[in-house]
Amino acid sequence: MVTTSYRRRPRPLALVAAVVGALALVGCEDTAGEEPPASSGPPTIEELVAGDRPLNVAHAGGDQAHPHSTPFAFAESVLEGADVLELDVQLTADRVLVVHHDETVDRTTEATGPVVERTLAELQALDAGHWWSRCWPCRDRPVEEYPYRGIRTGERPPPAGYTPDDFAVPTFRQIATRFPDMPLDIEIKGGEHVDPREVARVLAAELRELARVESSVVVSFDSAVVQELHALVPEVAVSPGLQELTAWLAAGQPLAEHYAVIQVPPTSGGVRVLSAEVVQRAHAEGLDVWVWAASAGEEQARVYRDWLALDVDGVLAGRPAEMTAARWRVEQGPPRR
Repeated sequence: MVTTSYRRRPRPLALVAAVVGALALVGCEDTAGEEPPASSGPPTIEELVAGDRPLNVAHAGGDQAHPHSTPFAFAESVLEGADVLELDVQLTADRVLVVHHDETVDRTTEATGPVVERTLAELQALDAGHWWSRCWPCRDRPVEEYPYRGIRTGERPPPAGYTPDDFAVPTFRQIATRFPDMPLDIEIKGGEHVDPREVARVLAAELRELARVESSVVVSFDSAVVQELHALVPEVAVSPGLQELTAWLAAGQPLAEHYAVIQVPPTSGGVRVLSAEVVQRAHAEGLDVWVWAASAGEEQARVYRDWLALDVDGVLAGRPAEMTAARWRVEQGPPRR
């Protein structure tokens, strides 16, 4: 079994100089009338963690700005500057891997009940934009405050450039192939209604089949599920589960070499998790730090800037446009007086 290490590595200055020089030469050439170069695929996770710019990781396609986990949301987040698409995977009754956060369809669609009790066809007939509003997941707003409700079912026209299918629950394959240049941050779901280790097995097969091993990082709250996935696809980058991460944070236990990124909230249960010291320790151990919001109130540029000031390597942003603005502001530096 071969295990790949994705620990962050500093970029050699000679390599950076060579790349800059090559770009300068390209800029001097007359390229009028030439076809743009074909895409070479998404950046690998190894390339991402070797970079020095904080990543805009679109959480569920930017669930505070767009209907959670829909193709529409992922497409909009790319337009807003996302570098990575974060998504959750579940299994349907006919064992198809779909992009959906909860074990049930209750929070996003007009229906109720477990995802795994519906076939793919039954699941994709539902309206995944039904409950989204600007205070999502509020369910007590006037009907006019649910702007995407009915697009999937044909009761309302879709925005320009989109179709009703963009407001359905997508399969993992649909997202992975529709956005071939975007790296993926994949969380394995499961629990009461389906064993998450079964989800891991199906995901492992699809990562290989879709040539997505090098451009994906996989996480689960359950460390055993992460280990299951790692055993099946040792080349894929993984983040530690809750048990290992807690032991690393609280007891100083080292993390295995195959971990690339730790993904943490700023606080958990009233206890502060994110700090400059935690980030510095992670970097000293070769790990990147990606932060996800503990509440909807944190999904704003001002808070993202506070996290970036701690030197985090990525933000799982529910509002990718706000993260783009926050990163730009940090890169510009403090305003001149």
